[in-house]
Amino acid sequence: MNVLEGLDDGDRRLTKRMSAWDSWWARRMLPMAGNAAERTKVWWAAAVVMSAMGGWRGRKAAVAGLGSVAVAEVLSNGVAKHLSERPRPPKEWIPHKDVQERPESSSFPSGHTAAAVGFTAAVAPIWPLAGAACAIPAVIVAAERVHSGAHYPTDVAAGAVIGLAAAALVRRLPRLVLQHWL
Repeated sequence: MNVLEGLDDGDRRLTKRMSAWDSWWARRMLPMAGNAAERTKVWWAAAVVMSAMGGWRGRKAAVAGLGSVAVAEVLSNGVAKHLSERPRPPKEWIPHKDVQERPESSSFPSGHTAAAVGFTAAVAPIWPLAGAACAIPAVIVAAERVHSGAHYPTDVAAGAVIGLAAAALVRRLPRLVLQHWL
């Protein structure tokens, strides 16, 4: 079995296992997390709270987080999804009603996860406590994307990598701009 076949098999098995979670937590909390992550609402709300309660550091963290979300969204939804035409996991693998609410776009990568990880990774170096708090919904959003049947685990992993890259770019961009223009 080659590497791609192994990834495919792992994706299939993990997607089926995660979508079959039938606990109270999975039935109630994961769909709520998915709704909060739509159009990056949860990250905008976090930015508002950080700006209002965190003083200068909170405002700096909020701007970095939202900048990283913007870069992550462009990279994942504007570039990577157009390079890959991966179909969503088959509906028959998903044993609950959330499977009906899946997007039409390519499955690869997860833009929701890219935004979540990007926001969290940009906030954490500036305000570690807020970054730790943001990591909780970021992980829940990533799990929800697989549980709902919207993505395979490798789509979520790729989204996380894109989010980390976006945060690194946003963190280094001011220095790069200053070096080239001053």
